[in-house]
Amino acid sequence: MGSFFKECEHPRSRWSKCPHAYKVRYRSAAGRQLEESGFATQDAAVERLTEVYKAKKATPRGQAKLERIARYGAMRFEEYAGEWKAGQRDLGPASVVHLESLLNIHLLPLLGSRRMNSFDHKVVEGFLQTMERNGIGLAAQANAFNKLKAILLDANRLGLFDDNPVAGIKPPQYDPKRVVIPSAEQLRQIRTADDDSFLLVADLMSGCGMRNGEAYAVNLNNIVADDVYRISEQVNRTTGQYERLKHRKVGEYRDVPLPARVRQSIEWYADKYGTVNGYLLRHPSDPSRPFPHYHISNQWQRIKKAGQTDIPDGMVVYSLRHFFASNCLTHGIPITDVAEWMGHKTIEVTYKIYRHLMPGSISKAAKILNLDLAA
Repeated sequence: MGSFFKECEHPRSRWSKCPHAYKVRYRSAAGRQLEESGFATQDAAVERLTEVYKAKKATPRGQAKLERIARYGAMRFEEYAGEWKAGQRDLGPASVVHLESLLNIHLLPLLGSRRMNSFDHKVVEGFLQTMERNGIGLAAQANAFNKLKAILLDANRLGLFDDNPVAGIKPPQYDPKRVVIPSAEQLRQIRTADDDSFLLVADLMSGCGMRNGEAYAVNLNNIVADDVYRISEQVNRTTGQYERLKHRKVGEYRDVPLPARVRQSIEWYADKYGTVNGYLLRHPSDPSRPFPHYHISNQWQRIKKAGQTDIPDGMVVYSLRHFFASNCLTHGIPITDVAEWMGHKTIEVTYKIYRHLMPGSISKAAKILNLDLAA
């Protein structure tokens, strides 16, 4: 039906005695969220919500849909996308920046002034063709199309289109290059090629499968068993602060295997440099701040430029995390476990990236299945 509230510093238990007015929030028959203020008592606020509820009940369903179509159908894409973006409350700061970049660089310049009721499959196809003509990379095309699709599907649920404008549209086919994974010998050279912080990060990424930001947030207190490390946060690249994990809610974590060598590296680093609230890696010039992303990136560039370490073309810092997946899969650890430890959103992501690291799986299965059949 709606809700009533007060925007003051008093707790709910004190609302009946504090002098501030009540506000009500509700959705109109057209689906638009509205607020009203100035209600002196809770009873007055509830009475107003009751009036709104009765009015909505008396409104024919067909009329409500017509009002919704009239309001949102005439809306420009830029305004509609802005309202849609405001509803994406589960996005972290880095994801918000990525979304705004896609909107401002790709979607709004081409579609911002278009009215929502004018979208159909030809408009969407024309948008994709324009990006192709402008030389936009396939990865950017795919990301822009996915965001446009999400916005138009939201509008389709409101009944704005007779036919879904993205139905049947073939999305841009982005096929990422096969990842470049260091060999055991290359990893041995890389991990000792710069300072102690680089060695620790290299061990955490290659030994526990951590993302860069997760390694920068390494904490001595997260060793929950001799062979288990609990990844519970990361240093966010955008904000430079400790934040929730990617694809996870605040407070969620994942436990990963902790090889003996990695545990020894953590304990060695803590003994040598100390910790701040358990955190090992701190800002080089200000120990009160988290470890910055650029520090390892700068070291990686120095290592490559020096030319004394075997780093093939296409290998990046993230390749150290790929080593973890390769090491797991080539030693027969199930891909379902690998997906969980790496924190992938779905197992399809793991399978798409690392399927080629599972050599002879069908042949191996055939031999195993034959054992009892031949007995």
